[in-house]
Amino acid sequence: MFAVLKTGGKQYRVQSGDVLRVEKLDAQAGDEIQFNEILMVGDSIGAPLVEGAGVKATVIDQIKGPKTINFVKRRRKHGSQRKKGHRQQLTLVRIGDIMESGADKSGIRAALSGRGIAFATGAVALAAAGAAAAYAASNKAEKPAKAEKKAAAPKAAAATAGADDLKQLSGVGPALEKKLHAEGITTFAQIAAWSDAEAEEFGEKLNFKGRIQREGWIEQAKELSK
Repeated sequence: MFAVLKTGGKQYRVQSGDVLRVEKLDAQAGDEIQFNEILMVGDSIGAPLVEGAGVKATVIDQIKGPKTINFVKRRRKHGSQRKKGHRQQLTLVRIGDIMESGADKSGIRAALSGRGIAFATGAVALAAAGAAAAYAASNKAEKPAKAEKKAAAPKAAAATAGADDLKQLSGVGPALEKKLHAEGITTFAQIAAWSDAEAEEFGEKLNFKGRIQREGWIEQAKELSK
């Protein structure tokens, strides 16, 4: 039996025993992981994913791809030129069992790119649902106008004293953390509760379009908020 899985923005057709090179995963050699974004397994075609399906895999090693050379030469008055190389970081995995159902109850941690690793257990979904309810309640309770935000800036700065260290999220530095605080996002629980629509909305506000999903903020926040 074969399956078509998605990871790192790419799709792979795999069978049990295949050795695969994928975009870097947050795992170490010997770790057992599970791919949960399954587009097709056997005769079942997802819409877009096959519900309950999963592919187990064992991490063999963290490797680098072949070096690529990029040469840039500026035209006209500028006589500068630049040559740089790049080696893509990859993860080598061996495909194990292909599950048509029950993957959400396997207890094996999900294969995630970036720094975060989620665990495929019901507890994660339960925690996310609780965080979503808390976030929705806080939005209904208080949504100040832009003029009020500016006046309340000193109070907001004091309130962030007990906030989570959002810089633990992939791609978040001090400047981006300040922007998140300015939007009222101070904890991992708030980010873990985002829906896809909310993630896109915040991506637009932060000039970070699409990167929230690519960096896996929501999955990382679920793990960090435990």
